Formats: sequence, C-alpha cells, structure tokens
Amino acid sequence: MRFFKRIGKFLQEVRNELKKVNWPTKREFTVFTGIVLSAVIVIGIFFWIMDSAFFAVLQLVIR
Repeated sequence: MRFFKRIGKFLQEVRNELKKVNWPTKREFTVFTGIVLSAVIVIGIFFWIMDSAFFAVLQLVIR
C-alpha cells in the first residue's frame, strides 16, 4: 500500500514540475525543428561525400 502512495506522490511531483517548464511556441518549435533537420541533412551529405572519396582512394590503393 505504501508503494502506491509513493508512486502517486512521485507522479504528482512530476506534474507540478512539468507546469514550470517554459514550452516553446508553435513558431519556435517549427523554426528549431527546421534548423535541426537542415543540420542533419547537411552533415549527412558531408559524410556521404567523405565516405565516397575515401572509398575511391581505397580502391586506387588496392589496385
């Protein structure tokens, strides 16, 4: 029984802390998501180019 009281208290404290969070606006969320996706795409393309270049060099060395 004491276990369930502790769980209830924990969940209440979590709820109270989440009320204090400064949630982003819809516009901020959209902008930040766009920035993250753009960065992931750019970095992915960079690594793809580097991987292709290293693979080409390795092919030349192996021959």
